[in-house]
Amino acid sequence: MDNERLEQQMAFCLEIDKEKFIGRQTYLTGAVRRENDAEHAWHMAIMTILLSEYANEEIDVLRTVTMLLIHDLVEIDAGDTYAYDEEGKKTQKARELAAADRIFQILPPDQGKKFREIWEEFEAQNTPESRFARTMDNLQPMMLNNATDGKSWADRGIRLSQILGRNRNTDKGSKALWEYAKENFLQPNLDKGRIVEDVPLNGQNTN
Repeated sequence: MDNERLEQQMAFCLEIDKEKFIGRQTYLTGAVRRENDAEHAWHMAIMTILLSEYANEEIDVLRTVTMLLIHDLVEIDAGDTYAYDEEGKKTQKARELAAADRIFQILPPDQGKKFREIWEEFEAQNTPESRFARTMDNLQPMMLNNATDGKSWADRGIRLSQILGRNRNTDKGSKALWEYAKENFLQPNLDKGRIVEDVPLNGQNTN
C-alpha cells in the first residue's frame, strides 16, 4: 500500500469537510435555516440521477454527479458568492482559481489533475455534462425558493430580469426542466408578488 498516496487522499477528505460550513442564501424547506454548500451538492447529485432523462443531450451521469459534488469545493477558500451580488462577482473568478490551486493540490497528482479538469469543465460549460450540471445548479435553488414561498426572493426584492439573467443558460442543459421551472417555480411567485415582475416571463428570450 502506498501510504503517502493514502495520506494525501485522507487529507483531502478531511479538508472538504469544511464545505459543510459554507452557508448559502437559499433557505431549506420550511425556511428554518439556510442550506450549506455540502447540502446543496448532495441534493443536486440525487436530482441528476433522477432527472438525467430530461437532458437535451445524452450525458454521462456519473461524471455529471462528480462535477456537481466538487464544483463548489473552491468556496472553502473563496466563500459563496450570492447569485445577485454584482460587486462580489467582480472578484469571484480570481478567488475561486486561487482556491482550486490550493485545494486540488492536496490530492495525489493524478487525482488532483482529474478533479481540476472536471471543475474547469463545469466552469467552461462546453460539454453536455457541464451544461446539465449548470441546469441543476440553477434549478435546485429555484425549487427551494418556491418551497419557502419565495422568501429569499422577496426578502431581497429580486426582480424577474435578474432571475432570467441568472438562468440564461439553464435551457442549454434541459429545455424541459427550464420550462417546468418557469411554470411551477417562477410564475406562482410572480402571481403572489414574491418576485418583482419588471419584464415578461412568457415568451422571454433568455439567450
